[in-house]
Amino acid sequence: MNKSERLNDMIRYLNGREFFNLNDLKEKYKISKSTALRDIDSLEQLGMPIFAEHGRHGRYGILKNRLLSPITFTMDEVYALYFAMLTLESYQSTPFHLSVNRLNEKFESCLSQKQIEQIRKMKKVLQFEMYTHRHASRFLDLILKSILNESSCTIQYSKNNKKKSHRVQFFKISAKFGQWYAAGIELHTNQYRVFRCDRITAIAEENMKSPFSVDELISRALEIYRSKSSIDFEVEILEQAKDIFYKEHYPSMKIENGNRTVISGFYNPGEESFIADYFMKYGNHVISVKPESLKQLIQERIEQLLHHYRTLENE
Repeated sequence: MNKSERLNDMIRYLNGREFFNLNDLKEKYKISKSTALRDIDSLEQLGMPIFAEHGRHGRYGILKNRLLSPITFTMDEVYALYFAMLTLESYQSTPFHLSVNRLNEKFESCLSQKQIEQIRKMKKVLQFEMYTHRHASRFLDLILKSILNESSCTIQYSKNNKKKSHRVQFFKISAKFGQWYAAGIELHTNQYRVFRCDRITAIAEENMKSPFSVDELISRALEIYRSKSSIDFEVEILEQAKDIFYKEHYPSMKIENGNRTVISGFYNPGEESFIADYFMKYGNHVISVKPESLKQLIQERIEQLLHHYRTLENE
């Protein structure tokens, strides 16, 4: 914790207290006596109404007026904010420099004791699925910074034990199943790319302004992604399987749920196996597949999987 963060936290810690002494600050923040004295001086310069009581049991007092105005939350607001903080715990990395525990402490400092008891009880009974990844995404903050600056980056990307350099302008960061992804346009090919953030091993932001605005890239993302040789598909499924689509699908897909339930979209050359694996999740809920080449590839993937399990039976 740097000095500005520590002072910010001290204001919340001391807010509403009548008295404190140096040992309170030394023990809470693991700082020396001289650092604690300098911090008190800094708090006074920031306007905190501190006065010293001298003598054998000397201490510091704070005038009755609170430095921070009280914040009032309804219980629904408390639950919603606390739930949002719980979701952060499912990610090993975030684009923000923060400690979830410290964020929780700051949040609870604004609540009544009854509200604190309620949210702690809620944490015991409210559960949701979390997908924890072992590999940290180390450069999320720098990717976010480059997006906000509308600047390009040179990144080193590792995939299948091979490292490659890419010059990219990122325009979106997304999270799915505990994993972070960054979408961008590769500038030397003008192609849309999605990078898994934990595979980015180095990043350097360039000083020059990129040729595209973030708003332009977001609005044109699908158009940029679709190549001239893309292949349209149409897969009809049983109506009860639509929840599989809503749970997981991709920007190049859409679903129509009228008299027939149809998933349509497109894929680029080289993505056939990825699309085939996706539709294997629908199992026997699939009614028809177009084009025929996609149907044949799904059949081949199923036969390969069946052969694999038959091999296991013979071992």
